Amino acid sequence: MAKESVKARERKREKLVAKYAAKRAALKEAGDYAALDKLPRNASPVRLHNRCKLTGRPRGYMRKFGISRVTFREMAGAGKIPGVTKASW
Repeated sequence: MAKESVKARERKREKLVAKYAAKRAALKEAGDYAALDKLPRNASPVRLHNRCKLTGRPRGYMRKFGISRVTFREMAGAGKIPGVTKASW
């Protein structure tokens, strides 16, 4: 499980990206790269990293569910994810 500070940092980046998205798009359209440099670094969407919403694990992220493969396996086995069943044949 990731530290709370790491998860908080990622949430802070998500907020900054959302806040500056329109301004960033307008500056890119105008070609004003000097003004783009003045924006905060964490306002760039490239700096975001997908993390598990429950544990904060950065690797093995399943985009469709928003959680890591480990958490997915635990929850699917416990029947906590609707529509997902363990295969048996």
